Amino acid sequence: MTANRLWMMVVLTAALALLLAAFVGWGVSPTALERVWYGAASVAALLAALGLVFAARRGLLVARPMHRLALAAPAGLVAVLPDRQHILITGATGFIGRRLVEALTDAGHDVTVLTRAPSRASMLRPPYRIVTDLAQIDSDTRVDAVINLAGEPIADGLWTRRKRRAILSSRLRATRAVVRLIGRLKQRPAVLISGSAIGWYGLWGDESLTEFDGGKRCFTHRVCDAWEQEARKAQRLGVRVVRLRIGLVLGLEGGLLGRLLIPYAFGLGGPIGSGRQWMSWIERDDLVRLIAHSIVTPSLIGAVNATAPTPITNAEFSRALAEALRRPALLRMPAAILHHLAGAFADELLLGGQRVLPDKAQVSGFVFAHDTVRSALSAMLSDAPLRADETRQRVWPNSSLAGSAPAEQAVDQPAVESAARMLRSLRLRAR
Repeated sequence: MTANRLWMMVVLTAALALLLAAFVGWGVSPTALERVWYGAASVAALLAALGLVFAARRGLLVARPMHRLALAAPAGLVAVLPDRQHILITGATGFIGRRLVEALTDAGHDVTVLTRAPSRASMLRPPYRIVTDLAQIDSDTRVDAVINLAGEPIADGLWTRRKRRAILSSRLRATRAVVRLIGRLKQRPAVLISGSAIGWYGLWGDESLTEFDGGKRCFTHRVCDAWEQEARKAQRLGVRVVRLRIGLVLGLEGGLLGRLLIPYAFGLGGPIGSGRQWMSWIERDDLVRLIAHSIVTPSLIGAVNATAPTPITNAEFSRALAEALRRPALLRMPAAILHHLAGAFADELLLGGQRVLPDKAQVSGFVFAHDTVRSALSAMLSDAPLRADETRQRVWPNSSLAGSAPAEQAVDQPAVESAARMLRSLRLRAR
């Protein structure tokens, strides 16, 4: 302790000792406060004080269960991958990419991250390599798989003309750069997993959609279709391309659930519009597992729906989330107001939807750890979050390999296509 600090402590102690006597004297003196009444102003002040007390109590009740919101360990999410793979990821600092990098580095794989803002990569779990331009990757570098998730966020702002251009151009620019890199690599990667979205299908009603259904024209379809067309160019280079049509991703750190937790925790949640629009969702760890499954499954090629097998309506999702948080969900958001304020953004992302089924993923042998939304919410919001090793026991209960998954089924592409078409025809007959 320096002399200056010691002297400061002595002075402060002496000052407090001198003030103590005054404090005691004031404490035993009769109060000089007088009761006064200002009519309506006094009533308003009293109500405001009671409201503040109620809000503080409500905040404490909301905060009490928040300690449960802990992420499960990533170990085992990519257990199907061979040892020491070199994976190149674009869009790694996004909501999906962060968890994917965490799972890969935790499993001991080599990860190269493309980002134009290296400071943002500080949130990722090391070790990883950063490149700000794919030209920095030498042509004799061995890359086993490329995962392309880069693109301007589609749901973080209104779709102004500038925003629409950024959403489309960012995806096309990143995908073209990836295809150029693949073209100059001496040893080309075995697979390109290129992100897309279920927005490719456009806006539908209650029809069940698989990878063999077409899309309807709208902005999200135009973006996803152009994005997928760019990715398909890698097939000409002899690379297997999986176009992953991703649904609404549920996770604690962001995405749909991250935006809804606080209002629902305060009892301010409820259905959007009629609540009858379909929500095709996937739990984030299941998505990471599906990406790893796609890398090691040669039969998966082309469009693959990355959604859980049980899509639900918006009203059902609202009830499930409210029950998981033990809160009511009574505040319905009017569709007319949303349409007036947000236009096509609200029509396509909030008021519209698709009932998408993951036929090709299931036929190829992939098993979802969370096939119902209540299972996913329970795992994320329960007192004891599901660990990755417990997830493996659910997904591969007969595996005798501790800490690893059994070998993938050897299913050829024609078998996957025909089996998925059979599932589709059975559903049509059932309806």
